[in-house]
Amino acid sequence: MKTLRLLLPLVASGLLSTAFAEAVKDREGAVRKDKAEMQNDSRWIYNDWQKGFTEAKRTGKPLLVVLRCVPCKGCMGLDASVLTAPDLVPLLDQFVCVRLINANAIELAKFQFDYDLSFSTLFFNADGTVYGRYGSWSHQKDPEEKTTLGYKRSLEAALAVHTAYPVNRAVLAGKQGGPTPFATPIEIPLLVGKYKRDLDWEGKVVGSCVHCHQIGDAYRSFYRDQGKPLPNDLIYPMPMPETVGVTLEPDHVAKVKSVAPGSLAAKAGVQAGDEFNTLGGQLLLSIADFAWALHRAPESGSLPATLKRGKSQAALTFALPAGWRTQSDISRRVGTWPMRAMAFGGMVLTDLPDEERLTRGLAKDKLGLFVKGLGQYGKHAAAKNAGFRKDDVLVELDGKSARITEGELLGQLLQQTRPGQKLKATVLRGGQRVELMLPMQ
Repeated sequence: MKTLRLLLPLVASGLLSTAFAEAVKDREGAVRKDKAEMQNDSRWIYNDWQKGFTEAKRTGKPLLVVLRCVPCKGCMGLDASVLTAPDLVPLLDQFVCVRLINANAIELAKFQFDYDLSFSTLFFNADGTVYGRYGSWSHQKDPEEKTTLGYKRSLEAALAVHTAYPVNRAVLAGKQGGPTPFATPIEIPLLVGKYKRDLDWEGKVVGSCVHCHQIGDAYRSFYRDQGKPLPNDLIYPMPMPETVGVTLEPDHVAKVKSVAPGSLAAKAGVQAGDEFNTLGGQLLLSIADFAWALHRAPESGSLPATLKRGKSQAALTFALPAGWRTQSDISRRVGTWPMRAMAFGGMVLTDLPDEERLTRGLAKDKLGLFVKGLGQYGKHAAAKNAGFRKDDVLVELDGKSARITEGELLGQLLQQTRPGQKLKATVLRGGQRVELMLPMQ
């Protein structure tokens, strides 16, 4: 197989300044180079997931679908390694392999995963049953990270699931996507008329592509534009294991590296070294599967798990309190940026640490969100236009002054306010208290 760099304009966004959205300089050239190298590759079916399902039915093999962002630098190391690592070849040969370079025409009922990642993999049976998901935030954060051990173990686990199918159908039920209000991304109002099913190879191909994160963006706009509260799973999608106090080993399927003291995981009895087999009744193939199980978990109540501890098997239960999902860290997600325009007028806020609060005369239990960044254009300039400045400290909003994180406040505003409202805000600026009005959009 040729040495290829599979690339896909699914996640990169010119609006973002985060490292996760950093893009290559020649985006158009990268996509066209990819097509030239990829479309005749002997292993990978290029940009045609329907053909992949047809081939899986013909061969009886499981289907592996990779979605990868061409311009995005995140996961570049993983991308290259998946395409060239010799130890993956015997495993990949047991799959029908598909690489998608755009999300325009994917079936949203089938393709439900972490839209904020620049490299994702879904494992399917030919009948459409989802076996599992793979996506790595470790590789997303570090474009040079090339290790594929975790990916290899997910491939092995997916093959084991396929061998046992359909006897194991019951433990796969929770892995399936939920109902969607639209069949494809280009039917969602924000994207209607702007994109077609096929890429414009005769024009600007990158501009004709529905980026993966735009699916989440479009869903959120759909609710917001109707004046409806955003659902929790759109504000806090695919919660990472750390949300419940678990850090998993990146090179394993779901092995516990550490447990945060006092966390939900600690209270449930999870220990370092444990290896999760199931969560919420779902068989786990990867850390992304753990996140998916949390994504589908109840807003409160019990979440059962089974795990291997040494040579023994154990069962335990997470007791999820109301609001547990709001503890998910969404600060560096691509999809958070448009939500900041809706609720913060384009401000990027960060909770002041206790030591800095002391120097500013702020109590530990009071609101103290530092304006780390301020948008300059379009809806992201609303806060700037309303008088907010970089380095302000938000100490009161709409009469509320209790300490809260940016993510928690974002969720509250997107569920409790409507576009057009203006909230009274108080900020600290150079030792002075300044009152402003924050527009909701």
